[in-house]
Amino acid sequence: MFELLKTDSHTKARLGKLTTAHGVIETPVFMPVGTQASVKALDPRELNEMGTQIILGNTYHLNLRPGLDVIRAAGGLHKFMNWEKPILTDSGGFQVFSLAKIRKVKEHGVEFRSHLDGSLLFIGPKESMEIQRVLGSDIAMVFDECPPHDAPAKEQRLAVERTIRWARECREQPRADGQKVFGIVQGGSDAALREQCAKALVEMEFDGYAIGGVSVGEPEPEMMRAIELAESHLPAHKARYAMGLGTPAQMVELVARGVDMFDCVLPTRIARTGTAVTHNGAFGLKGASYKTDFGPIEEGCECYACRTFTRAYLRHLLRANEILGLRMVSVHNSHLYLKVMTEVRAAIAAGTFADFCREFIANYKPSQKILAARKMASDER
Repeated sequence: MFELLKTDSHTKARLGKLTTAHGVIETPVFMPVGTQASVKALDPRELNEMGTQIILGNTYHLNLRPGLDVIRAAGGLHKFMNWEKPILTDSGGFQVFSLAKIRKVKEHGVEFRSHLDGSLLFIGPKESMEIQRVLGSDIAMVFDECPPHDAPAKEQRLAVERTIRWARECREQPRADGQKVFGIVQGGSDAALREQCAKALVEMEFDGYAIGGVSVGEPEPEMMRAIELAESHLPAHKARYAMGLGTPAQMVELVARGVDMFDCVLPTRIARTGTAVTHNGAFGLKGASYKTDFGPIEEGCECYACRTFTRAYLRHLLRANEILGLRMVSVHNSHLYLKVMTEVRAAIAAGTFADFCREFIANYKPSQKILAARKMASDER
């Protein structure tokens, strides 16, 4: 399933090929988030044109709406949303964190109070895998418990124990044809817990491994440490996926730490507030300084928004609350994330990734808006 093509000689960066039932994915890769079978503000044609290889859907949300009966009748999630390329589905484990106020964690799963109508919904390992089987995703994630980053040590330990036990149950469930399953390493920033969880999952021989419990409000150094702690115990011949992050600079740094796959809601979320991302950082397009700025969002960018519209025009649209404005910023931001991964792959292939990484990090200026958005607990993922 995963073929390791090359490892950078100066970092842990890896060039790989991930084969799925709906196509081959070149890694490192960024996956746009399509929680409810749609990447917000973008259509499949636009996603294809910007080079999207795989998108992410969500078990919890799709089970509630439109429901499995509809997706089953449509012939699966790919046909329902007219997406012919690979899909990865999150198991609903992140909602254990993001919907903490309306759920109860039990030994065999989690009881949710629907955020739509208040009805009760139970998801455990068996239920999560059954939903993902009906969805027909190419990669299904095990059902795990994602505690807050500042959870007490006992709570982190219990979450790891449940995650391991639930992963074993998920491993035993039937799958859709060709469907692969990834385990999820939890454990916060506790080295012993990360090691315990990773080693237990590796023994189960999953098709790939994700690092969860990151980008949930913790400081960036703690996030990096948690990923490093987990990565060191994961096999080189399987794909590694850092869940739910981050900024372009964070992704480049984590590629250097041996991570192959990423997803994040930031490109489209911050676009809806008028914030654009570039290779040098992010900025708010609504600012007065762009009123008569007739250049593109980013010089040299080949996305449709930059080829077609100026900063001045997009600022006007955003301030007038025109849908086209947030759509075009969403197009640009998503294209930028995908473009950075294309550049990363090219640098690894050329043997110049260490220099690329150093230069990228030096030029990228963190945005307070993005940092604030990253800290927000969200059920968008």
